[in-house]
Amino acid sequence: MHTRKEKMEAFGRFLDVLDELREKCPWDKKQTNESLRPNTIEETYELCDALMRNDKKEICKELGDVLLHIAFYAKIASETGDFDMKDVCDRLCDKLIFRHPHVFGDAKAETAGQVSENWEQLKLKEKDGNKTVLSGVPASLPSLIKAYRIQDKARNVGFDWEERSQVWEKVKEEIQEFQVEVERMDKEKAEDEFGDIMFSLINAARLYKINPDNALERTNQKFIRRFGYVEAHSIKEGRNMKDLSLEEMDNLWNEAKQLEKGKGQ
Repeated sequence: MHTRKEKMEAFGRFLDVLDELREKCPWDKKQTNESLRPNTIEETYELCDALMRNDKKEICKELGDVLLHIAFYAKIASETGDFDMKDVCDRLCDKLIFRHPHVFGDAKAETAGQVSENWEQLKLKEKDGNKTVLSGVPASLPSLIKAYRIQDKARNVGFDWEERSQVWEKVKEEIQEFQVEVERMDKEKAEDEFGDIMFSLINAARLYKINPDNALERTNQKFIRRFGYVEAHSIKEGRNMKDLSLEEMDNLWNEAKQLEKGKGQ
């Protein structure tokens, strides 16, 4: 791998290129925080997609795209005298040092769980830290990830099940309440109860150390593969999928499952 000097030179070159683009490129010159924000979200999702596929080449590429956005926001801020890339790095380093007293101080933390608990407590002690336990959860997070983060932050201050197996009674209770509202044909209450089911299942995933967002995306990809297999076979036979019987589609679906098992997926 590259030396520290080579890495610093590459980062300096990147900042020089960005400076020149901001000065001379018509598109880069007119960008603002507001105009960049949608692209930042898109680039972040593209990075997540590459990470899910474990595509090392794409991960490297998408990390560069995300880094460009981080440096671009800092560049814009430097033009108004608010802060620059040095301030971003200094503030990050100060935060990391403060929140890792077990590395840079005398505190003890033997496990990742202890580190996580200490992290949340230290965040509340910071001068500009969050005023409440849950205030640090971004409002714009996707709902599934937000639910996980809310539960994890509550856990760090002791608000959690004594035994993780207790969560299953809550899951069953929420499913029963949802079924009651469905039978009553009360859509609004049924939606509330369905949300409670999802929240309790995400809680169960957290307790059993499963990332629910990763789990759901793996299922999404599995469905896409199997549905694609059914669709490809209907095209191969010169038939429209709508013309296939449910039994025929079921048989093709099971074929796809068996093929995946043979490949270890």
